[in-house]
Amino acid sequence: MGSRTHLQGKSCVFNLLVPALAFLFTSAQALTLSRTSFPNSFIFGAASSAYQYEGAAHAYGKGSSIWDTFTSTHPEKILDHSSGIIADEFYYQYKEDIALLKDIGFDSFRFSISWSRVLPRGRITGGVNQEGVKFYNNLIDQLLSNGIKPLVTLFHWDLPQALDDEYGGFLSPNIVNDYRDYAEFCFREFGDRVKTWITLNEPNYFSSDGYASGFRAPGRCSKYIGNCTAGNSATEPYLVAHHLILAHATAVQLYRHKYQAFQKGSIGITIGSEWMVPKFQTVECIKAASRAMDFIFGWIVHPVTYGEYPKTMRSLVGNRLPKFTEAESKMIKGSFDFIGANYYTASYAEADSSFSTITNPSYTTDMNVTLTKEKDGIPIGQPTASWLYIYPKGIEEFMLYIKRNYNNPAIYITENGVIDDTNVALKDKLNDSTRISYHHQHLSHVLKAIKGGADVRGYYVWSFLDNFEWELGYTVRFGLVYIDYKNKLQRYMKNSARWFKNFLQKDIDVKIHPSLLYSE
Repeated sequence: MGSRTHLQGKSCVFNLLVPALAFLFTSAQALTLSRTSFPNSFIFGAASSAYQYEGAAHAYGKGSSIWDTFTSTHPEKILDHSSGIIADEFYYQYKEDIALLKDIGFDSFRFSISWSRVLPRGRITGGVNQEGVKFYNNLIDQLLSNGIKPLVTLFHWDLPQALDDEYGGFLSPNIVNDYRDYAEFCFREFGDRVKTWITLNEPNYFSSDGYASGFRAPGRCSKYIGNCTAGNSATEPYLVAHHLILAHATAVQLYRHKYQAFQKGSIGITIGSEWMVPKFQTVECIKAASRAMDFIFGWIVHPVTYGEYPKTMRSLVGNRLPKFTEAESKMIKGSFDFIGANYYTASYAEADSSFSTITNPSYTTDMNVTLTKEKDGIPIGQPTASWLYIYPKGIEEFMLYIKRNYNNPAIYITENGVIDDTNVALKDKLNDSTRISYHHQHLSHVLKAIKGGADVRGYYVWSFLDNFEWELGYTVRFGLVYIDYKNKLQRYMKNSARWFKNFLQKDIDVKIHPSLLYSE
C-alpha cells in the first residue's frame, strides 16, 4: 500500500501562474499555433511506462522484473540510488491522473503493461495474476469513460526476472514464443477495447544500453566497455535485438491472423533515435551521419520494412550480426501498421577511422562514428540540465527521413519532451517556459514535416508526470505535471500543462512570445 494523494493546491498554484500565462497568451507580437493547425484526425496524447509510473512494484501479486533486480543489486548505477518501487504510485492514483488528462484535453494516453504484473513468472503456465489483469482492465475502462484512447505498449524494458533467470531473456530464442504468448494474452484480455498496440519500446536502446554499455538493466557488457559482471558488447546487443525483432514480428503475425479482423485495431513498433547532423559538410561526415542513423534507427526499422539489416551494418559487423532465415525475413518484412518514433535531441556526426583498428569490438564503436554535441565550441542547440540539447528542426528532418527511406509509413511520435532543471524553487519548476517553447517549436516542425508529405498522425508528450527516469532516477523531470516526492506525491500542473490545455481547445489559437523561442 502507499499514500493516496489528490490534486491538492491547484487553486493557489494557478494564482501564481496567471501573470506568466497572460504574458504568453496576449502578447501583440505573439506567434500562433493551435490544434486546428493540424489535420482533424491528428492525435495529441501524453505518454508513460509501467516501471516509471506505477509503483506497487512488489504488491498485489506482481512478479519481479529485471528493473526491480537491477535497481536493488546495482544502486550505484542509478544517479540518486533510487528505484521505481514507489515511483508516482499511478497504480493507486490512476483515476485522479486520468481526470487531469481529461481536463487538459488529451485525446490519448500511452501506457505500458508490466509483463510481470499480469504473468509474474512470465508465462500463463506459471500463473495469471488476476489483480494485475483487473488493474489494467480498470485503467482502460477509466480512460475510455473519459473519452481518452489507450495506446498500449506491450514491452517497455521491464522483462520478467523469471525469464531472465531461466534462459537469459532476450539472449535466448526461447523468448520469441514466450513473448508471443504474453502478447496474445493481452490481445485476448484487453483487445476488445484497446485499438492501438505497440509491441516494443525502443528495442534498439534496450539492446545497446542493457547489453553493450551496460548502464541500464540487465547491466551486461564487456569488461573493456564498462563496469559489468558479465556480458559481451561485441555480440550480445546484436543477438538481443535480433530476438526482439523476431518476437515483434511473431506477435504482429498472430494479431493480424487471429485478432485484427474482428478487434479492428492497429499494431506497430516504437523506435527511438537522435537526429544526426554531419559535423562538417564533407563527404566523410555526411556518410558518418547516414551510418549512425543506420546503426541506431535503421537497426530495427530496416528489417521490419525490408526484411534485412542495413547494408552498412552487415558490412561493418560481419558475422557478429545474426542472419534472418528466408522464412524469418518474409515474416518480419512489413510487420507493422505504423512506426512509433521517439525523438528528443540531435548530435553532430563525424567519421572516426580509429574505431576500425580496435582489438576489442563493440556495438558502441562498430559504426566508426564519433557523436558530439558541439562544433567549434558551439552547442548544437540550447543545453539543458542533462544530456538533452534542444534541436527542434531535427524532428522535422527525422520525419522526412523516415518518409524518404522507409516507404512513407504512418508515423506516431510516441515520445517528445524536455528536461527540467531540478535545482530551482518550486514556483520556478512550475513556470516551465522552456518546456512550452520546446513543444511549440517541435510541433511547428512536425507541421512542416506533414506539409512536406510525411504521414505523421499523432504526437505524444513525454512525459505526462515527472517520473523515475531510468539511470537518472529522480534527478531530472520531464513531466507536464510536477510530482512532489517529498510531500505525499502531490500533483501540481506546470505552466506547460496549462499551455497544452489552451492549445488543445479547438477554437483557440495559442500564442507564445517570440522571446521564448529558440533560434536555429
